[in-house]
Amino acid sequence: MDRLEQLLSEAKPLYFKRKRQRRMTAALCALSPCLVAVFLSFQTHRTAQGPIYDIYMDEISLVESGSVIADMGLPVDEYGLLKVS
Repeated sequence: MDRLEQLLSEAKPLYFKRKRQRRMTAALCALSPCLVAVFLSFQTHRTAQGPIYDIYMDEISLVESGSVIADMGLPVDEYGLLKVS
């Protein structure tokens, strides 16, 4: 009988530790969709930023003025795209 009580006293903390871990895992699994939803709601409310014209003004003016491919001396079609024959 003494041996049985000793085994139970050793197993009791391990049993409650596993039980606590299972509860924590279940709680985390239950809360994870909520956390993902909150994260995604913050991501979707960001405003989209266009190009910063102060930095990219030279590149934008080059593209608007004509074909970069034609400026390089390559054959282009009427749309300014590379002509493949």
